[in-house]
Amino acid sequence: MLPQVAKLKGIAVDFLFPQWCVGCGKVGSFLCQSCLQSLERIAPPICPQCGLPQPESSLCPRCVGWRSQIDGIRSPFRFDGVMRKAIHQLKYGNIRALATPLAELLKEYLETSPIPGEVLVPVPLHDKRLRERGYNQSRLLTRELGRLINLPVVDDCLIRHRHTPPQVKTTSVEERQNNVTDAFACKNHRLKGKRVLLIDDVATSGNTLNACAIALKTAGASSVWGLVMAREL
Repeated sequence: MLPQVAKLKGIAVDFLFPQWCVGCGKVGSFLCQSCLQSLERIAPPICPQCGLPQPESSLCPRCVGWRSQIDGIRSPFRFDGVMRKAIHQLKYGNIRALATPLAELLKEYLETSPIPGEVLVPVPLHDKRLRERGYNQSRLLTRELGRLINLPVVDDCLIRHRHTPPQVKTTSVEERQNNVTDAFACKNHRLKGKRVLLIDDVATSGNTLNACAIALKTAGASSVWGLVMAREL
């Protein structure tokens, strides 16, 4: 009887609070088929380091001189159009259930473009911002992805101990880098020797992911790759 009750409860919730597409407003799901097909994907060739599209699969000019600790950054989508709306609703609109369909898109990406990793770690928020927002959207994405691909999630090791302005409010690559320098640390050595897959919603310059990678490798992680939902180009 319990599965039937749960099913009926789900039907009742869907009836009273129907899902609507964040792209076009169509009732039925948070991302309708039409809007899913409109998502702007990042396709090869890409820079093997930062993952941004370029004419050939070699280091882009910026990465040639970028002394990074992150082993690579990958993303399925451009931060534009419907994907921008979806992430905005997940991040600021309190539509936490969006983490599920977005994580499913990350799972599909990993099936065709595998990334080294044996443990998932979300990019953390500072306690001040966490209290303001009420939740960490990257942690929601990470937990859903971990469930889908059957990888463990460690979300209580990497911390953000320095409160900084959002990266979107910075105006240059140098300012973004300085904004997150020494902003992260690991509380323990739980990830020593682990291949970490670092999860976030959006990346711009990649400096936040790199700052996290520095903290994780200082604590003993053997490798750190970044996987983000979308890249701002």
